[in-house]
Amino acid sequence: MGKTNNDLELYLTQHTTPEDQVLTELTRFTYLTTYNPRMLSGRQQGLFLQMLCSMLKPKRVLEIGTFTGYSAICIARGIMPHGILDTIEINDELEESILKFLRQAEVNQSVNLHIGNALEIIPTLDSTYDLAFIDGDKREYAEYYKKVFHKVSVGGFIIADNVLWDGKVINFDPNDIHTNAINTFNQMVQNDERVQNVILPMRDGLMLIQKVKD
Repeated sequence: MGKTNNDLELYLTQHTTPEDQVLTELTRFTYLTTYNPRMLSGRQQGLFLQMLCSMLKPKRVLEIGTFTGYSAICIARGIMPHGILDTIEINDELEESILKFLRQAEVNQSVNLHIGNALEIIPTLDSTYDLAFIDGDKREYAEYYKKVFHKVSVGGFIIADNVLWDGKVINFDPNDIHTNAINTFNQMVQNDERVQNVILPMRDGLMLIQKVKD
């Protein structure tokens, strides 16, 4: 009998560098206090983002969808010294907790937290980004992409989370709004001649997009 997804998940976890005390506490907090803790980036994806930033050495990063701050901490740990992460979270009830964990992780000086609607906030940000991480409302992915694209430098990267949407992107129900939106986004990027892109089957799917021209 083949291994189940749970077996593979355990194996992956056992062969990934353990998270530190701050991220462990943040994970526990998220599972105890939020309605959908699976939105947390988690150990494997968080470390992947951190290591990717260490390789790319971005000076400025934009994140759409902070949630409780796990991915923000990981990204901030990976960016260049004196680099800045602008992260946007729509749920103002999470603001205090996010700031608390950013301070505990000692990355608060590198992170600007913006509370509100990303589609309204992004146009107000007067910055060019080397990397953008899209992990907000799945129904808005196509609009996030349009808003973010011209703020990312040529040669820079956009990463979109949840692009496999628990496998529902295959044989999906056309009445499923979220899956339909993800498929629309995936096809939009696939058809965009200004980028090159690849989907990584990590957790719920990460699309890595490089902007090659304006």
